[in-house]
Parts: sequence; C-alpha cells; structure tokens
Amino acid sequence: MPEYSLSQEDLASALEGISDINFQLPDPEDEQIPDDQFQEQLDTAWQVCDRFDLLTEIWRGRILRAIRDREKKRGEGRGSGFLNWLKDREISKSQAYSLIELANSADTLLEEGKLDPNAIRNFSKRAFVETAKSSPEVQQMVTEAAQKGDRITRREVRQLTDEWTAMSSDLVPEEVKAKVADRTLPSRYLTPLVKELGKLPESHVSFLQEEVAEEPTVDKLKQATSDARNLAKYLHAAAQVQAINQSSIDVELALEDALRVGCLNTASDLVKQASQLEQTIAKFFTTWKRLGSLADRLYVDTGASTPHLRSLLSCIERLSGEVIEVSLDDEGQQIVRLRILS
Repeated sequence: MPEYSLSQEDLASALEGISDINFQLPDPEDEQIPDDQFQEQLDTAWQVCDRFDLLTEIWRGRILRAIRDREKKRGEGRGSGFLNWLKDREISKSQAYSLIELANSADTLLEEGKLDPNAIRNFSKRAFVETAKSSPEVQQMVTEAAQKGDRITRREVRQLTDEWTAMSSDLVPEEVKAKVADRTLPSRYLTPLVKELGKLPESHVSFLQEEVAEEPTVDKLKQATSDARNLAKYLHAAAQVQAINQSSIDVELALEDALRVGCLNTASDLVKQASQLEQTIAKFFTTWKRLGSLADRLYVDTGASTPHLRSLLSCIERLSGEVIEVSLDDEGQQIVRLRILS
C-alpha cells in the first residue's frame, strides 16, 4: 500500500490552493451570452468541482482508514475511538466505510499500475466509483481513456461496461463480433440485443442468432432485438393466461407460426391483453364482493333515521347486485351490463 505523509507546510500549501478557486460564472440574465456558451462555462466549472470532490473523498477515505487501522493494531476500545472520531465529525459509519472503500479502490488501481495519479483528475466521482467496481478488462479500457486525457463520467464507464459485456457474451454470434471489431458495425446495438436474448429459452435464442449471423447489419440487429423483446413478452404473458393453460394448445407452435408469417408483435400483444383481462376480471370480482359486503353491513347498521344514507345504498345497488350497469358516456347512450353467475 502506498505511503502518504502530510506536514504542516503541506497543509498550508493545500489550503492556499483551495483559496485560489474562484469561478467567474456567467450572468444567467445576460441574454447576450449564447446558450451553448453559457452551458459550456458552467460545465467547465462543474468539472473542476467534481474533480476536486473526488480527490477530497479519496483522501478522506485514507484518513479514516488510518484511524481505523491504528485502533485495530493497538486493540484498545473495541473500535470506540474510531466511532467517537466519526461522531465528533458528524460522519455516519456507512459513509465512513464507503469513503474507505473508495480510497482502497484508488490505491489498488495505482499500485497495479493501471492508473497514473494525475489521470484521477479526469474522472468524475461517480465514474471513479463505477470504474473501481468494474471488471479488470473494463478498468483497463477506462483508465487508458483517462490517461489519454479523456473526460470520464459514469455514462462513459457504463457504456464501456455494456460494450465489454456484449462483446464477451456467448449470445452474440462471431460474425457480428467480427463486424464490431473492425468498426463496420456500431457496438451500441449489441447491449440491448444481449439483454433481450438473455430472457429467452435456448431454442428461440438460436433462431435469432442465425438471423443476425446471416445478415450482420444495424437493421437486422434492431429487428432481432425487437423480436426477442416480443418473444419474451409472449412467453411471459402466455404462461399467465388461464384460457391458454387450461387448453391443449401448443404455445410454442403458435409462436413459430407467428414468427413465420411476421406477426409476432400482434400475437405478443394478443396474449398480453388476454392476461391483463383475466387479471382485471379477478380483481373486479374481488372488488364486487367487497362492495356487496360493505353495503350489507351498512344496511344492517342503519335504519329509517338515516334516509340519506339509505338513498346512497339504493344508488350503489346497480353496482353491488347480480346485474351490474356502467355507462360509458355522460349521456348514458352506451351502457355495459354484466351479470355475475355463481
């Protein structure tokens, strides 16, 4: 682990550097400043604060780690000294260990030579935390970009993570990976495809893999992603529809028919709506029973001395009886009548 020392002179120098931070922010009421220039100036100031915040948090973590480790070594107080130190500075235990974890991650990246100390300034705080939690391959890609001087935010880290996950996934055919490797196919289309393929049974995955392998284009990847999403919806919804489960229909064969004639989206929506309708009916019946029970209780608990309350119960009868009537418009021209049969 790297050795760090801080003298009083170092502290004075650091404090002097802090006092030099004085941004000249643009006037928000100045209409002479173009919007893009206004945003750029604020973004620059924000990046400086973000970088300074990251370095500060790393050093806070190192400080907390030193306090904790010293108490561990001395074996006194069972951690009470460390906790008292946190209490005096209004730092929660979870926050303290989060900072220590950040410091450990920073030191690990530095020790392994994956990151130049000066390159830390190119990270936002959240991006650095994301990088520390990433796989070694992703860390390598991110730190290389940072050491080139690229600005690293959490968005870039997640994008590289998604791309690495997609490129290393067995769900992506080699023909597609080759296209991505030689830059003839954008890698950003792989992540949603892998995500959707991961929800499907192997038989359906192989069908879509063959489709994109034969024609590794952007349009084909988009279509395969859409088909995979609809397949997952179809299979999920079909498993919840009693009307399907209580019959002898082969759901897989019906799915193959839909794929063959190109109406998978419609078939998927069909079973989804059927599932929602059954769930709605079940909820409707439960609500109807509850409404009837409440109406009966209120009728028993009241009498002739509550004429207005009895009038309310009379109005509710059109919803709580065996025949239910609901108007679909304000004029009452379209009425739905439902009859509950035991």
